[in-house]
Amino acid sequence: MKKFITFVWGFVFLSVLVTAQDRPKDKAVFKEYKPGFYQNFILKDVKAVQAKEHQQKNEKFFQMDQSGLDLPNKLSYYKEHTYWHNPPISQGNTGTCWCFSTTSFYESEVYRLHNKKVKISEMYTVYWEYIEKAKGYVETRGQSLFDEGSEGNAVARLYKKYGAVPFDVYTGLTGGRKFYDHSEMFKEMKTYLLSVKAANAWNEDAVVATIKSILNHYMGVPPEKFTFEGTEYTPKTFLKDYMKINPDDYVEVLSYLQQPFWEQVEYEVPDNWWHSKEYYNVPLDVFMDIIHNAIEKGYTMSIGGDVSEAGFSRETNVALIPDFDIPSAYINDEARQFRFSNRTTTDDHGMHMVGYLKDKDGKMWYLIKDSSSGSRNIGEDKPEFGYYFFSEDYVKLKMMGFTVHKDMLKKYMKKFK
Repeated sequence: MKKFITFVWGFVFLSVLVTAQDRPKDKAVFKEYKPGFYQNFILKDVKAVQAKEHQQKNEKFFQMDQSGLDLPNKLSYYKEHTYWHNPPISQGNTGTCWCFSTTSFYESEVYRLHNKKVKISEMYTVYWEYIEKAKGYVETRGQSLFDEGSEGNAVARLYKKYGAVPFDVYTGLTGGRKFYDHSEMFKEMKTYLLSVKAANAWNEDAVVATIKSILNHYMGVPPEKFTFEGTEYTPKTFLKDYMKINPDDYVEVLSYLQQPFWEQVEYEVPDNWWHSKEYYNVPLDVFMDIIHNAIEKGYTMSIGGDVSEAGFSRETNVALIPDFDIPSAYINDEARQFRFSNRTTTDDHGMHMVGYLKDKDGKMWYLIKDSSSGSRNIGEDKPEFGYYFFSEDYVKLKMMGFTVHKDMLKKYMKKFK
């Protein structure tokens, strides 16, 4: 009997080996950097910086060769399972993907829950996040991070405190600009705060007043009340009575080994500057189950993770995990944590998952709405302008967390301590 079992296992192993050897291996090439949407459009609009500071060096980068692959990178392929969202817009020369992705997510939630199409101001939220960061900087005597980045759950936190406004009421664009540029504004705020720290001038009222004056100059003064569709609102009544969104109905889902599973934990990255411990940390199989269950039931998600991989192409707009990185079958909790711990997975970018497709092998592909320049290199004339197409393996290995309606965690909530 033992010999028979040994023979069977040997046969199975040989079969798998032959199949693996027959399958073409993924390849990679070195490519030269070429000017894309950022250089050709955003920098031409941004007159405040010298273009020479942003010229790409004539260096090569290592990238998976996706030529010849049958890629599901057409918007039309996802038509059957794409959920309502506003068209992609650019975040320009700013580090505000966290707000663009999550604002887009809440716009889709307003439509899903109340069948209303609305464009919400990202920059109103960004304005108040800078105020909160300035307060945190004073409270910690300069130890708290003051930077452009943040996390998606900052949007819910700010909605609760400051409300929300329509985009047309507060665009945050001044001086006739088409694209956002926060480089000079951020430099001015940072320089001022460093002077506060050097002088030990920790007067919160004075600091907030100065930061507001800088923001007002570059972004405009946010409204205290406004009229929208014939009704007068404040930012808080607009959130409550028009958007009808309860920020407490939304949860953050995370999956990494450095914190206990089945607990709410801190996401230990710099952009979680206020050290939020709201993240529901779950094993990877549960993480993916929640994503699949949500997207198949019509729920969108604001997601975040790493977009700096060899399999992430700004030419095809497709994100893959090549087998020279890790075979699909070996992507697990340990593989994710290994990359996070050695910093080859970083907290790069926030995006909005708005649809999906199942390929002929039963693997999921996700339609990703994006605000960065990389997704726009294909040209404005393409329907795919402003979108990415993520493979299931890419999400499984490289996306660290997401925001979703709490209903999607119902079946797992009893497991949390």
